[in-house]
Amino acid sequence: MAAQDGSEVVGMEDEVTQKVPEVLCEAAGQEDAAGTEQASLSDGESTSAQPAAVSNGEESDEGKEMVEVKIIWNKNKYDLKIPLDGTGAKLKEKIHTLTGLPPAMQKVMYKGLLPEDKTLREIKVTNGAKIMVVGSTINDVLAVNTPKEVIQQEVKAEENKKEPLCRQKQHRKVLDKGKPEDVMPSIKGAKERLPTVPLSGMYNKSGGKVRLTFKLEQDQLWIGTKERTEKIPMGSIKNVVTEPIEGHEDYHMMAFQLGPTEASQYWVYWVPAQFVDAIKDTVLGKWQYF
Repeated sequence: MAAQDGSEVVGMEDEVTQKVPEVLCEAAGQEDAAGTEQASLSDGESTSAQPAAVSNGEESDEGKEMVEVKIIWNKNKYDLKIPLDGTGAKLKEKIHTLTGLPPAMQKVMYKGLLPEDKTLREIKVTNGAKIMVVGSTINDVLAVNTPKEVIQQEVKAEENKKEPLCRQKQHRKVLDKGKPEDVMPSIKGAKERLPTVPLSGMYNKSGGKVRLTFKLEQDQLWIGTKERTEKIPMGSIKNVVTEPIEGHEDYHMMAFQLGPTEASQYWVYWVPAQFVDAIKDTVLGKWQYF
């Protein structure tokens, strides 16, 4: 058949020849598209795998001219390397990092007070320069400025920890004698003016009888014993200490501090409670009961 009409064979070959390039082109196009898609995907993966640069806001000192200085604060010395073109304000930030001292609380001294707005180059800071820093940390300031109320509470708490006076050995030897038979009557929880007669029937530290006479016109306290009478100017009495006697709270033990230390205290036992405030106010010059 092909020999009889070669034209038919030729026609079929032409048709096949025409289709093959089309198929090849289509396949090539698909390969190109796939390659492009693969390349895009690969590029995308590569891009996403690279970490982004993150800045912490600090300037790098790389490549800058540096100067080495010695920071002296609170008897401590710190070596510091800082850009020569950095300002005094930047130096204060570095000092804060070293010492914990906030910039606002720093006084930085180098040939006088260091200006914050000028560079170290401008104020002629050289290698090995000593820079003095004066200032206190916030904790130091708080410690110094503790409110008086807090201090008073702490002192009071410390006093409460101490053994009561009436239990101390030096006082027990007098208190163990018991209440004097001729002591003046007492009224617990009351406040009365001083009587016009001496307060009598009490003991002193040696266990002897003692009486107290308040000479207001002479501004004197007379402390009388069997042996003698001491006339003491009230202005010379530094303090008055009192404490209720355990088991007999309607009576107090009382000390008049006659000198600069507690060693000069003159103790009196079994003072009627109703006169305690009047005695203290009279001796210390408050006079509110008169």
